[in-house]
Amino acid sequence: MGAVVIMPDHLHCIWQLPEDDSNFSIRWIFGKAGFSRLIKKGEVDNKSRRRKGERGIWQRRFWEHVIRDETDYVNHVEYIHHNPVKHGFVKRVIDWKYSSFHHWVAKDIYPSNWMAQKNIVNMSVE
Repeated sequence: MGAVVIMPDHLHCIWQLPEDDSNFSIRWIFGKAGFSRLIKKGEVDNKSRRRKGERGIWQRRFWEHVIRDETDYVNHVEYIHHNPVKHGFVKRVIDWKYSSFHHWVAKDIYPSNWMAQKNIVNMSVE
């Protein structure tokens, strides 16, 4: 099961590519394009972005990370779900609606009052 959190200026996610596909870049292009078509325009853009047909909601770059083991997976899931609290948008993880955390709670994987440990690994490259 993957994880995702959509923040006002960035997102974090875990997803699995098909076994014979390691082209992160093209997957991100398709994902960003699909998401962008679903939301109203309103962000600030510039000439360069308009010329390239880009929306102003996305960073041009991304960082991929191949999950090494179960501990690495859990650390990344918890980092993703805790991100809205880390950035001060909410006090409790459950209060951020743009997160897969709600799905994990519905599947009884996490309690609704879950909070990351104080020593959560900082995997941010922001």
